[in-house]
Amino acid sequence: MNLLLAEVAQATRRLADAGVPSPRFDAEELAAFVHGVKRSQLHAVSDGDFDARFWEAVARRAAREPLQHITGRAFFRYLELRVGPGVFVPRPETELVAGWAIDALHEMDVAEPLAVDLCTGSGAIALALAQEVPRSQVHAVELSEEALGWAQRNVDAYADATEGRVTLHHGDSLTALPDLTGQVDLVVTNPPYIPLEEWEHVAPEARDHDPEMALFSGQDGLDLIRGLERTAFRMLRPGGVVVVEHADTQGGQVPWIFSEEARWTDAADHRDLNQRARFTTARKRVP
Repeated sequence: MNLLLAEVAQATRRLADAGVPSPRFDAEELAAFVHGVKRSQLHAVSDGDFDARFWEAVARRAAREPLQHITGRAFFRYLELRVGPGVFVPRPETELVAGWAIDALHEMDVAEPLAVDLCTGSGAIALALAQEVPRSQVHAVELSEEALGWAQRNVDAYADATEGRVTLHHGDSLTALPDLTGQVDLVVTNPPYIPLEEWEHVAPEARDHDPEMALFSGQDGLDLIRGLERTAFRMLRPGGVVVVEHADTQGGQVPWIFSEEARWTDAADHRDLNQRARFTTARKRVP
């Protein structure tokens, strides 16, 4: 075993003791980042090339600073995104939300589908849609100026790959894009949905580092989703669809927000790989 692999094993134990959920992965990812290699190439780093900055990074992670803040990057589907303080770090479960939206756009009989990503954060969903659905036009809305700055960096980085088909908007998702009323094929959102009373139970990586406005939404966590139901209805054309991420404990509650309104059909929950309800979809009723 070379020196770096031995240090990674020691770092793994340190991160595990600190309560980090994925200590081995994080230790390897930090080692790869510091040494400028892929995780699969760690064994090839010579003892003489060992960089002591690895332990600085491990100390930050042991203090529960998000891995993505330390490396400055987050992976989302086929994207490598820039992230840091001031923007919500995209999670793996949101990839399923984006995947459903992408499949829905592919199934539509529309030459140039129009999609809107509300509460875009880093721009992850918007960029995934534009990258994986050729000829789609995607509008992304974000209220936070800090988060919008990160989104702009990511949109600029993928401008060639997406042919400039992502347009960012600074504003409130509840009132955004009045000029698109009744024209949108799909609305997708990963809004804040954590109940305020759950604050103390939120993982330190999120509670202490993600923007509060990206996490919490009223006593039951559904305040913004209730408003976004009205926004989605305004934006969508008849037959258009909405996709809303939510907490696994809110399964049944979010579909009810849509199904109790006669203007929606097919409101349903969808489960993640652990069979937990994680997002809701609904279709705007055709008159």
